[in-house]
Amino acid sequence: MNEERIMTGGADFSERQWEAALRPRSLNEYIGQRKIKDNLSVFLKAARDRGDALDHVLLNGPPGLGKTTLAHIISTEMGVSIKTTAGPLIEKAGDLAALLTNMEAGDVLFIDEIHRLASSVEEILYPALEDFKLDILVGQGPSARTVTLPLPPFTLIGATTRVGLLTGPLRSRFGITFHLDFYAEEEIRQIVERSADLLGVELKGDSAEETARRSRGTPRVANRLLRRLRDYAQVLGDGTITDAITTDGLARLEIDDLGLDELDRRILLTILDKFGGGPVGLNTLAASLGEEKDTLEEIYEPYLLQIGFLMRTPRGRRVTERACAHLGRSLPGKVPKKGLFDPKP
Repeated sequence: MNEERIMTGGADFSERQWEAALRPRSLNEYIGQRKIKDNLSVFLKAARDRGDALDHVLLNGPPGLGKTTLAHIISTEMGVSIKTTAGPLIEKAGDLAALLTNMEAGDVLFIDEIHRLASSVEEILYPALEDFKLDILVGQGPSARTVTLPLPPFTLIGATTRVGLLTGPLRSRFGITFHLDFYAEEEIRQIVERSADLLGVELKGDSAEETARRSRGTPRVANRLLRRLRDYAQVLGDGTITDAITTDGLARLEIDDLGLDELDRRILLTILDKFGGGPVGLNTLAASLGEEKDTLEEIYEPYLLQIGFLMRTPRGRRVTERACAHLGRSLPGKVPKKGLFDPKP
């Protein structure tokens, strides 16, 4: 992953080994999302006591907040196996049938990006979720016939960053729905300290707090920053992440006090300089930045909205006065305020 994208909540392939190593294995180890943990612990115990499969679960929220981790914890707490896939990977009915027919009673099927399921696959999934049966069309033309395959009771866990794109019929099949919020700074600090212990790296001074403060309330970002700071400590110091290493490392990565990186600032400054502070449509903004609109909407915008730097309006995106103050800029007709990052001419 290049440095420009270090602050995104999305994961790339190279991070999977690290996430698996740092991932909590049980609800007791899981830090944050207190309401979800409390409710989920009740649902899990009730299902175990009855000997039933857990109801189907829908997890939604920005990337990097722990949806995949919760899916693995659910399978561990239920004492069953988990099979993982993603919506775009299930291209036809046969792909789904292969997954479902290889599951044992109570197993978990985790589908990431479930909002990207093909409509033809989604329709076959409905009876599997409701009646635990799979209707497969065999043959073509007048000789075609439907074969019904019974399935063992299982739990589908769907994860999505865009719950609004799920169809109503699919959403209605989930008995349990959780929305994951950004984490509090103290929760991220605990995650950083736990990850540092697992990685065998020492944190000194306020390095854990400073890393947490700039992690955008996202555990994946916090762990990514920790690994980069470990690199700086190894090469530029004695292997210990000190306050000086933390400050220098985050400055090298161009991450400011609020966790904004170069692209965050470019988004805000583009709206200010090219579109007078907005409103500007998402497609126009994406074209101006040379980025995919889904990248902006799913990965970057949630945090900028969360901290009040960006507004979504019916006419498009607008920059707020709070963002201008941080950047040392002003909206038209406003007096500029000195900010942490003054834009270059």
